Amino acid sequence: MIEIRRTFTHVEDIHHEFGPPPAEPLRRGAIAAVLANPYAGRYVQDILPMMEALHPVGLALARQLLAAMEVPAERIATYGKGAIVGAAGELEHGALWHVPGGYAMRELLGWTGGHAGKGQPGNALSIVPSTKKVGPPGAALDVPLTNINASYVRGQFDAIEVRVPGAPASDEIVFILAMTTGYRVHDRVGGLRAENIAQWDGLR
Repeated sequence: MIEIRRTFTHVEDIHHEFGPPPAEPLRRGAIAAVLANPYAGRYVQDILPMMEALHPVGLALARQLLAAMEVPAERIATYGKGAIVGAAGELEHGALWHVPGGYAMRELLGWTGGHAGKGQPGNALSIVPSTKKVGPPGAALDVPLTNINASYVRGQFDAIEVRVPGAPASDEIVFILAMTTGYRVHDRVGGLRAENIAQWDGLR
């Protein structure tokens, strides 16, 4: 059921966004796996077997992305995921990535399924934001990013554009994971700061 045709990794360092250079550049990364879509061209009622089969793919991609970014897991501040489905598939095929993609990054970053407890950061408590669409070869997807422990950290709301040249073909799906090391360069619109997370409920 799982046929990986290509992987594509993108890592960037943002050194400047007008204004003064930041003290440290923001590193952002994304990894995409191009898979054959076993459901392309037909309607299949029970697609959950593929979701189960995607779990090891999610874990492998999360580890590859962290290695490509060349930072320790403790440096990862935000994450997100997405999928682009080829034209012979349907949007719901992209939704198969919600569990295996999201939980892979949360597991990598220390989530155990329990409550972190006040003063215990770094457990990837917040839900992994997601987006998906059906698109042609070369389609771009803006993958949303939020803080790994509190979705209300406004200065870390972001998105990264991901595009795999030539993919997805009509019978393919592109599954994407993304991570960054912190705040937008020159963030200054207020709101909760990551260092002030207090509730440890995934939100605040």
